[in-house]
Amino acid sequence: MMNIDDANQKGKEAMDAMMKNYAEVTKGFQAIAAEATEFSKKSFQDVASHMEKLTGAKSIEAVVELQTSFAKSSYESFVAEATKMSEMYADLAKTVYKPFETPMTKAMAPAASAA
Repeated sequence: MMNIDDANQKGKEAMDAMMKNYAEVTKGFQAIAAEATEFSKKSFQDVASHMEKLTGAKSIEAVVELQTSFAKSSYESFVAEATKMSEMYADLAKTVYKPFETPMTKAMAPAASAA
């Protein structure tokens, strides 16, 4: 049987682990928000720069070439950013799950040995 002091200690350890994890999760969300903000700023700057180039184009061929180049670079940039963001969300999910990993492993061990 567990006494009250042991129960209090386990409760304190659980609370400390939860608070540490909460801080890590918060940092993860802040990093994702910062990344999204930076990507938005860069995208806006790229569009503004592209519009300046388009207004200076001297022919339809130049416009088509500029537009094609911009579309390609925008797509590549979006795919790279989406990949980066998905990795950040995956890392965040791992961080959220981390406090449950050890207790779940311990809880599943008796069930696995009984089978």
